[in-house]
Amino acid sequence: MNSRIHYTKPSITEKEVEYATDAARNGWGERCYEYIHRFEVFFKQHLGVNYAIATSSCTGALHMGLAALGIGPGDEVILADTNWIASAAPITYLGANPVFVDILPDTWCLDPQHVRAAITPQTKAIIAVHLYGNLCEMDELLAIGEQHGIPVIEDAAEAIGSIYHGKRAGSIGKFGTFSFHGTKTLTTGEGGMFVTNDADLYEHVLTLSNHGRAKGQARQFWPDMIGFKYKMSNIQAAIGCAQIERIDDLIAAKRQIFSNYKTHLSGLPVSLNPEPTGTVNGCWMPSIVVENGVAFDREQLLATFRADNIDGRVFFWPLSMLPMFDSKPENKVSYQIFNRAINLPSYHDLTAPEIERVAQHVRAYLGA
Repeated sequence: MNSRIHYTKPSITEKEVEYATDAARNGWGERCYEYIHRFEVFFKQHLGVNYAIATSSCTGALHMGLAALGIGPGDEVILADTNWIASAAPITYLGANPVFVDILPDTWCLDPQHVRAAITPQTKAIIAVHLYGNLCEMDELLAIGEQHGIPVIEDAAEAIGSIYHGKRAGSIGKFGTFSFHGTKTLTTGEGGMFVTNDADLYEHVLTLSNHGRAKGQARQFWPDMIGFKYKMSNIQAAIGCAQIERIDDLIAAKRQIFSNYKTHLSGLPVSLNPEPTGTVNGCWMPSIVVENGVAFDREQLLATFRADNIDGRVFFWPLSMLPMFDSKPENKVSYQIFNRAINLPSYHDLTAPEIERVAQHVRAYLGA
């Protein structure tokens, strides 16, 4: 049997091992936050923002950010129907209601026209999720938000390396959140980051992130409000420090993998991750969407992959299809695209022959 092609895995070198070992051996007592603070500094410099808070997950970062904006029971938060549950779950934690709207057929991200139509007096935020590294139409979304006095939040969990007209994804909205799960371009195993340029919001989230204990509070173990426990560990941050030192190479590897796929799949009736003029796609997860009218069964193609020891992923289901939410079949693009698409293997060390091997199965399946 051919060697296994994983759909994704992290790029770990001796640098990550060295830093994590140092944190495990020496990162205690007065040094227990040393790598965390270093990672926050490095990450905000990379992103070009003023403030960053390392967290245990992107979900936790989003939860705290929404809480700091005062979102609560009865409020509504608009986001795309095609998403992973982690973008919607924190809304429900606060007793608010996620409002799922349709996506654009080319970027697979939030459709501003449907956002505008979904706004009600209860709308308190818009979450722009940069799906698979593809970028939302931020200028349009920000204009809608400004018109209605609604903050636009960026879920950039999948968009490290993506740039929107000179600004890195996650640095544009009221706040941004990132994931460093083991599948992501930059990893800490598990982990996330909250970023913002708003000083007051940063202080509020910083307090929430420490069980409600304010930074300037002189009394020990005195929380000023009910907060959360979404901290990143020092050992995780040590791995993150090594990764951020390699960030340009990690992003470049992802983009090269995507470029290779694009070459091998040219001429097929499929769409791949777009890169509109003025943008850079970080290419976290190369994906194909088969054109309407072309016979396609994603399970058959994934079975073909498995037979050759190749991993693949299904495209995200519409969240409104899940049993905990109300169905919204009027989101026509979301309800059509998921079963005509798959995510392709894309780990950093994927070789050119392995990419060709994956592409050959796609071409054979589509009759090319």
